[in-house]
Amino acid sequence: MISVFIPHWFTRFDIMIELFSFLVLLTFFIMSIRNYKLTENKKLFYLGLGFLFIALAEIATILTKFVIYYKTTLFQVVGGVVLKYDILKASDISYDLGFFLYKFLTLAGLYVIYRLPLNDKNIGDIVLAGFFILLSSLAGQFIFFIFHLTVLLFLVLIIDTYLKVYKKNKSCKTKLLLIAFSILTASHLIFLLQGLPQLYIIGQIMQLISYLTLLVLVIKINKNENSKRK
Repeated sequence: MISVFIPHWFTRFDIMIELFSFLVLLTFFIMSIRNYKLTENKKLFYLGLGFLFIALAEIATILTKFVIYYKTTLFQVVGGVVLKYDILKASDISYDLGFFLYKFLTLAGLYVIYRLPLNDKNIGDIVLAGFFILLSSLAGQFIFFIFHLTVLLFLVLIIDTYLKVYKKNKSCKTKLLLIAFSILTASHLIFLLQGLPQLYIIGQIMQLISYLTLLVLVIKINKNENSKRK
C-alpha cells in the first residue's frame, strides 16, 4: 500500500470533486451515445466509451477513501494464563481494489480516446497496449509515479493526435477537448512531482478545471443538437 499525500481536512472536498468529475464524464458518455444513435458514427460510441471508463475510475478512487474494518481474535500468554480477546483491524482491501481499478480504468479510457482518430486498427497493438496498461496498473500499487508517467505519455499522445485533427477541421469542440486534456496533463504532472499536500490539492483543482472545460463542451454539443432538432 502506498501513501498519497492527502490532507485530512481536504478528504471531503476530494470526494466532492471526484463525484462531480464522475457526473461530468458520465454526461459526456450519455451525449456521445445519443449522438451515435442519431448519426451511427462509431467514433462517437468509442469516444463515449473512453470517457465512461474514466468516469468509473473516479468512482473507484472514492473507494480508497473508505476503510473496511474486520474482527480478529488474538491470544496472549500472561503468567501461564492464555488470554483471548477480539480486536478490530483496518483492512487494505477497499484501498487496494479501488486504487487498482482507478488506474486500470483511467489508462484504458485514455487509450480508447487516443486510438479513436487513428485509422489503423492493428489487433497486435491493442493486445500489447492492454498488457502494458495492466502492468502499469499493478506496478502502480507500489510505485505511484509509474501510473502518472504512463498517464502523461497517453495524454501527450492524445494532445498530439487531436492537434492534428484540429488543424484539419478548426472545430471549436476539438479545441475545447484539447484545452481540457492540456489542463489534465498539467494536473498529472503535478501528481507525478507531488511531495507536499499542497501539491496534491493544486493537482486536484486543475483536474477539476479540466472537467469543467469538458462540461462546457458537453453544453455546446447539447445546444448544437437542440438547434438541429429545431
